[in-house]
Amino acid sequence: MKIYKLKLDMSLVISRFKKFKLYNYNLAYPIIFIDADNPDEACYKCLHQFCSMILKQDDSKETASLLKDALFDIRVLKVTDPK
Repeated sequence: MKIYKLKLDMSLVISRFKKFKLYNYNLAYPIIFIDADNPDEACYKCLHQFCSMILKQDDSKETASLLKDALFDIRVLKVTDPK
């Protein structure tokens, strides 16, 4: 497995999650490090990690709906394999 460096664009959704602790995702353009086999898996794991973190804080239907809508507005800008 490799460690991939992902740069995300969360500028459209950061204001929707004000009541949550976002940890590493608390910026408009966060950089996240993910351990994965390929870049596609890294992107999936990154978004899965974000959704899991939010749902652990509040697993209501409203939060699930918020995440469902917000996932279309989160973009992966760059995936690199730091060596």
